[in-house]
Amino acid sequence: MGTALITHADCLDHLTPEGHPEQVARLDHLLHALQGLDLLRIAAPRCDDRDILRVHPQAYLDRLTAALPRDGLHPLDEDTWLSPRSLEAARRAVGGAVRAVDAVLAGEVKTAFCATRPPGHHAEAETPMGFCLFGTAAIAAKHALDHHGLDRVAIVDFDVHHGNGTQALLWDEPRALVITSQQYPLWPGTGAASETGGHDNVLNLPLPPGSGGTEMRLAYEGHAFPRLEGFQPDLIILSAGFDAHADDPLAELRWVEEDFRWLTHELCRIAQGSARGRVVSVLEGGYDLRALADSARVHVQELIEAGR
Repeated sequence: MGTALITHADCLDHLTPEGHPEQVARLDHLLHALQGLDLLRIAAPRCDDRDILRVHPQAYLDRLTAALPRDGLHPLDEDTWLSPRSLEAARRAVGGAVRAVDAVLAGEVKTAFCATRPPGHHAEAETPMGFCLFGTAAIAAKHALDHHGLDRVAIVDFDVHHGNGTQALLWDEPRALVITSQQYPLWPGTGAASETGGHDNVLNLPLPPGSGGTEMRLAYEGHAFPRLEGFQPDLIILSAGFDAHADDPLAELRWVEEDFRWLTHELCRIAQGSARGRVVSVLEGGYDLRALADSARVHVQELIEAGR
């Protein structure tokens, strides 16, 4: 059936201060790296309020809207910023993930990659943080469950920073399994193995600083893959952060491109079992531009192979 690339130029309009790691150039470099691949390009639609309200209250959306600057930049915290069109970019990111779920469940494609920004997995119900405004992956999961009526959705987050927002937003959702690997300890300070969700629906895989692909593969083979196969999800959503790469400036894991390729291949293999191969991947972190571009390319190449 093929693989979709879902993106939109509005995602380039979310601006951050000079020197900020979550910069416009991330998306530019990534999209350039994907040129020439066999992808069905789909424009990310602007999401409706009802999509955001699946996991965030109206008061939070109103607060972000009121904080939007007419010009210049406005800090929500020391890491997370708004520019005049930041919410348009974030609405495209959410809309792209929702469109990706629709596309794979309708059989338009088997797999999809959402090349959008800002990222989303740190945003909690009423708190923007860690460069993130809306819980994109969690919204996509709730859309699949509530709108499409799926019984079980799994999210696998391999960003180097713990997806505290996704975990919190789906903590009490028994139809969702959240599996997340991260350097630990590291900001934001969550992600211990003892955090298991309100329905034993969260699996954290803390990885020590300085560890590499060998430790990652052991953790996934020993814990994540059996749990995922036992859950039998109807859809797998990936929070695809590429900042576990050895060259990334914000953390201390030592993954290389082949590790991202292996992990993507194995997750797509598992999706063939219960989910008819349906995988939606949403871009999260990755702050060394070359490492981001190269890692995302091998990730998408595996999605393409799985989507054939």
